[in-house]
Amino acid sequence: MKIILTHEVSGLGAAGDIVEVKDGYARNYLIPRKLAIRWTKGGEKDVEQIRRARKIREIQTIEQANQIKAQLEGVKVRLAVRSGASGRLFGSVTPADIASAIKEAGGPEVDKRRIELGAPIKTLGSHETAVRLHPEVSAKVNIEVVAA
Repeated sequence: MKIILTHEVSGLGAAGDIVEVKDGYARNYLIPRKLAIRWTKGGEKDVEQIRRARKIREIQTIEQANQIKAQLEGVKVRLAVRSGASGRLFGSVTPADIASAIKEAGGPEVDKRRIELGAPIKTLGSHETAVRLHPEVSAKVNIEVVAA
């Protein structure tokens, strides 16, 4: 099935790309989560608008990405969340929580969709996450999760 990506999907493409995927993947995952729309002749006109919006949001050069990487890696991020007595969290830490904590700590504004969690964060302590800034540049951010 031919689809038009509306958001970046790891391993598949960026917003505005027209890709061919299996029917079930598109119908059951990409389209319900609003990550893609079905390809049509009329939808192809929307591709240019999606690409223009992506260019505005996107980090343009590797040098710019490296500057933001240096800022991110220099920021001490502390995130206060509710937890039980044993150190387990009520729920988990989401990429949106991490993005807002980075901003509060004085770091640059980061899109929550660019934050990659290896595994869900469900315990107190220090955790490391990756932030994809550019296809070739990724920053490591240390997050200290403390009890609220």
